[in-house]
Amino acid sequence: MVLTALMAAIICIMGPLSIQIPVSPVPISLVNLAIYFSCYILGMKRGTISLLLYLLIGFVGVPVFAGFTAGAGKLLGPTGGYLVGYIFIALICGYAFEHGKGRVTDLIGMLLGTAACYLFGTAWLAYQAGLDFHAALAAGVIPFIPGDLAKIAIALIAAPMLVKRLKAAEVM
Repeated sequence: MVLTALMAAIICIMGPLSIQIPVSPVPISLVNLAIYFSCYILGMKRGTISLLLYLLIGFVGVPVFAGFTAGAGKLLGPTGGYLVGYIFIALICGYAFEHGKGRVTDLIGMLLGTAACYLFGTAWLAYQAGLDFHAALAAGVIPFIPGDLAKIAIALIAAPMLVKRLKAAEVM
């Protein structure tokens, strides 16, 4: 339970750290990297719970979303689909990490989870902002692919080392 709360806290710390880019209403954020670590350490169920705690904390008004924002309006606004889409990352990555056979499966899980988040977030952005799907894709996905691939690479390298150290320290 402590590790689940700790990972929720880490997501809350990384969430507000974001960069707004001029071509998109969606900011660059480190939340997906935190989710990869959370699910790698905790697995699907507890990793998803840590993410849901983050979403709940932001929903009730604590400024943990990108740019130190919060509230129901943020979750229901144009970029809220990506916040809700993080649930797909947690579920898919957590499942892949628990049931996979190594880094290839981990990579596939992170790619599929991120793609599901992109799909849900883009559909929501298109609906909320009155954009066609291609325009929403150009604003909400295309600019983020290189950075998200870099985050996946970081997680593939660092997460196994982190778990090894946590086990050596008898934290896990």
